Amino acid sequence: MERKKYYITTPIYYPSGNWHIGHCYTTVICDALDRFHKLLGEETFFLTGTDEHGQKVEREAKSRGITPMEFIDPLIAEMKDMWKLLDIGYDRFLRTTDADHVACVQKIYQKLYESGDIYKSEYSGRYCTPCESMWTEAQLKNGKCPDCGREVVLQKEESYFFRLSKYAPRILKLYEDNPEFLQPKSRINEMVNNFLKPGLNDLSVSRKTVKWGVPLPFDKEHYAYVWIDALSNYVSALGYLSDDDALFRKFWPAELHLVGKEIVRFHAIIWPAILMALGLPLPKQVYGHGWLLIGGEKLSKSKQDATGAQLTDPYELVKRYGADAVRYFLLREIPFGSDGEYTNERLLTRINSDLANDLGNLVSRTAAMIGQYFGGKLPARGPQEDVDGELIALAEGTFARVNSAMEKLNAPEALGEIFALVSRANKYIDETTPWILAKDEAGRERLGTVLYHLAETVRICAVLLKPFLTKAPALILKSFSCDPASGFESLGFGKLQAGAAIEKIPPLFPRIDIKKELAQAEQIARESKKKTQPVKESKAEEAAVSEIGIEDFEKIQLKVGEVIACERVEKSDKLLHETVKIGEETRSIVSGIAKYYTPEEMVGKRVVVVANLKPVKLRGVLSEGMILCAEDKDGNLSLVSPEKAMASGGTVR
Repeated sequence: MERKKYYITTPIYYPSGNWHIGHCYTTVICDALDRFHKLLGEETFFLTGTDEHGQKVEREAKSRGITPMEFIDPLIAEMKDMWKLLDIGYDRFLRTTDADHVACVQKIYQKLYESGDIYKSEYSGRYCTPCESMWTEAQLKNGKCPDCGREVVLQKEESYFFRLSKYAPRILKLYEDNPEFLQPKSRINEMVNNFLKPGLNDLSVSRKTVKWGVPLPFDKEHYAYVWIDALSNYVSALGYLSDDDALFRKFWPAELHLVGKEIVRFHAIIWPAILMALGLPLPKQVYGHGWLLIGGEKLSKSKQDATGAQLTDPYELVKRYGADAVRYFLLREIPFGSDGEYTNERLLTRINSDLANDLGNLVSRTAAMIGQYFGGKLPARGPQEDVDGELIALAEGTFARVNSAMEKLNAPEALGEIFALVSRANKYIDETTPWILAKDEAGRERLGTVLYHLAETVRICAVLLKPFLTKAPALILKSFSCDPASGFESLGFGKLQAGAAIEKIPPLFPRIDIKKELAQAEQIARESKKKTQPVKESKAEEAAVSEIGIEDFEKIQLKVGEVIACERVEKSDKLLHETVKIGEETRSIVSGIAKYYTPEEMVGKRVVVVANLKPVKLRGVLSEGMILCAEDKDGNLSLVSPEKAMASGGTVR
């Protein structure tokens, strides 16, 4: 029989540079799945990478006075370092700026254009810059982005559209005929009720105003919209439409797309429609997993208040507790498909209870007793008793249960089965009392049998843990005279040879003083949080204004803007949120002028905007610039406006 081929993928992340443990979740799961199927002897291909095009990258780079690539490159290096830190063994790390990907995207657009699935029209809708997502009025939640809850802006521009509406009936039929295509089942209901039944709109797939992207082959004024660009990575990485498409023919269709639930719409509606339009087979399954939460909120660097004093930096976590501990927590603690809660205490408790107490203790005690009673040489296996049979039966049946769990993508269940065997082995020690058997010669044969069974159980557990933990299993196997590269073919009970050297190793997972460690972790988290907050200047420092040269002044980009909408910021007496039109562009700006202007007064005003100010969030609202005001000695404010009528977008010199 031909071996099953897996092509396991993760979503392409926008490289924010502020990494937290939530960024690691999907990729660690995929890595465990990939390692598991490799150990089965199956051919696999594991893809991950970064989505690097789009408006937010372009703006961020511009605000720093550098090119988008200069902005992106250091962040990609950081991401690769993070994956190396966590022993992520991908087959390819694809950047959407890679030349082969760009070429593939252009060919895909050309094919869709020639088939009539892409046409030119005008786009008008609400756009969320951080999510790179467009929404209809009906899809907004309280007037804001339904995914992230942030402000959206009205956009109108010429665009090419993909005929997404054409494929709605086929996607509904896909769900009906193949209910396993989208999992968990709750995601199907969400897609049908929120998107398919209300009716799909055709999808805007190009931009003229955003130049940081893939130029369309049939219209050089337009650039590929980021989601079509990013989704195409799943086939471009395999050489689709290239001179060498051997990997594509070998591994497509994908066995699995594993994504966060917030981007299921793109992978379960838009991507299948694009594949249908291209005449390509669909992936076998899309799985939208849950989120890692803190205090009931999605873990995010933009929600520092929600993280409080929780230590979430993966670099610091791995430095303190090791990659195995971080991987284990992510794979064991979070119910697969559902949201999971992260706290420092939960992480430390898992390390102590499962890794230090259960696994670490079993390995240490077994090796120590063989060293003490048999000079470090594995004793021979003698006659069995009933209690031996129970342990052996559990050990021999564990792989089947682990395999069943992993077929369902359920890593927590798989690890639960392995640690059930670990716990049973620890109980077996208490039941057989080796220290009593060692007291006289009559018990020596029985002692040898007990220790042999323990050593075999340790070996089997180590092999089974290899997809999940990347360091401890190899150390265990080596100390028990086994090949660290042992695969699942070695799992039969009784394969250890009597006389093999058993070496005691230092504790794999030293026990942690949780109370002390929590205090230290919280201190590190607070100090890290302070570093990310802007330092407020004192009144004296504010007064000491230094002179600048003309070259410094020329760095400031001042533009004329027109306020087309304005509202008060919730729970703030000082802030107004303005939607400002600057030429063909629309910006979201927050200003502390609510004491001097009402929202109604602001609409229609021409204002002067600092247009290249780095975007920030104020009270959870994105601010992409600053409206200039004059202030008198009494602190009264007045808007700075052009003396004569001036069109929005004009430059202030």
